[in-house]
Amino acid sequence: MFRLPRLPSALLISAAACLLVGFLMNAAEGEEASPRVKKLGLIGLDTSHAIAFTDIINDPKADGVLAEFQVVAGYPNGMPDNPFSWDRVGGYTEQLRQKGLQIFDSIEAMLPHVDAVLIESVDGRPHLEQARKVIAARKPMFIDKPMAASLRDVILIFRLAEEANVPVFSSSSLRFSSGFQAVRKGEAGFGQIKRCLAWSPMSIEPHHPDLFWYGIHGVETLYTIMGTGCQTVVRESQNRVVGTWKDGRVGIFEERKGYGAEVEGTEKSGSAGSYEGYKPLVVEICNFFKTGVSPVPKEETIELFAFMEAADVSKQLGGKPVAIADVLAKAQAEAEKKYQELKSNP
Repeated sequence: MFRLPRLPSALLISAAACLLVGFLMNAAEGEEASPRVKKLGLIGLDTSHAIAFTDIINDPKADGVLAEFQVVAGYPNGMPDNPFSWDRVGGYTEQLRQKGLQIFDSIEAMLPHVDAVLIESVDGRPHLEQARKVIAARKPMFIDKPMAASLRDVILIFRLAEEANVPVFSSSSLRFSSGFQAVRKGEAGFGQIKRCLAWSPMSIEPHHPDLFWYGIHGVETLYTIMGTGCQTVVRESQNRVVGTWKDGRVGIFEERKGYGAEVEGTEKSGSAGSYEGYKPLVVEICNFFKTGVSPVPKEETIELFAFMEAADVSKQLGGKPVAIADVLAKAQAEAEKKYQELKSNP
């Protein structure tokens, strides 16, 4: 009977070692090919959004882009003169600690432990200083509504982030509801939009312009559908603001219960959709952190804040029309002055 020749023991050991090395190399290559889960940090634990966004991203059943991220850390922030902030920060911080987040005593201490940041502070006033620290660390960031407590600070945040090549965007969750997005993309059958009425609640916080605090949800819906190009704003009443776009289109914000919009188009008129919760926004946030590309043009965010600030100016003038260009020019001058101050005293 033919028998295979017996191989020397040393040769057998060498062959086995080569197989083992090859297996380990392939395994390592497989690990490198798998996307690394990126770590996210929260600044401001004084809003239910911090809880809700964490639950969506950290859900064990999360799939798609959500599965590529994990919220791992947080820095509490509270504004003593704002009960909506100060009275809630302790409870929300403890809830997030129980969910496994590491809680840090400062933004600077947290930043080395995360890849990107969500600024969630419910009050917009500290957002500029918080954003400056994130920009200095070169971390991409999402800034929850309102992006800031003034148009000046919105302009400044964008300028500082651009200079440092740090991706940033801000939005209300209303923007990404599927119905409003379908209208924006021309997929809802309305034809050319002639008029849009968008609504949301409009509770007021005294440290912010009237619409910044909660009316921003309705204004975000309005701009999702209308886009940029508003020229004048009139505050017709405490709870109704009318904007006229350069092509004659009319966009209206109105205070109502709930969220929604009605559209008049060249082909048909009717409801533009309804609110669909936080998840569509959170998916967009994670896509943004993955690509570094904002889903909302900077110019649109700046103009919608100018619209809201113009509404306050019109109110002060007894309902007279206010030009968006004038509001922007004033805010840009203020932003330039503040910018020079920051450069002189970093």
